[in-house]
Amino acid sequence: MKQTSKKVNKANRIKKATGASIAYRVLIEPIITEAATMAIELNKYTFKVSTDSTKDQIKTAIEELYKVKVISVNTLNTHRKPVSHGRTPGFKAASKKAIVTLKAGDSIELFKGA
Repeated sequence: MKQTSKKVNKANRIKKATGASIAYRVLIEPIITEAATMAIELNKYTFKVSTDSTKDQIKTAIEELYKVKVISVNTLNTHRKPVSHGRTPGFKAASKKAIVTLKAGDSIELFKGA
């Protein structure tokens, strides 16, 4: 019996990523500390983001998710740090933090009660 091979069009198999799905991969969580809360008065919001995300990806993620206009994005990389759990040595994971400056008049409702 002859086997026939099916040709599958790659365009039909791959789903196009939407702006919201990319935003959830880039943004991990908001950072709510004393310093970050004081920066909200200057229209600066702080987020923990994935370590491989770029400033452009962070900007589009914030604009898509919160419907605000981003003026600038500053990022900080923290390296992994040695920790010990009793006798077991280990490392605290490396992370990336983004400080996002919004246009005057825009705000993110998530931070209102902070």
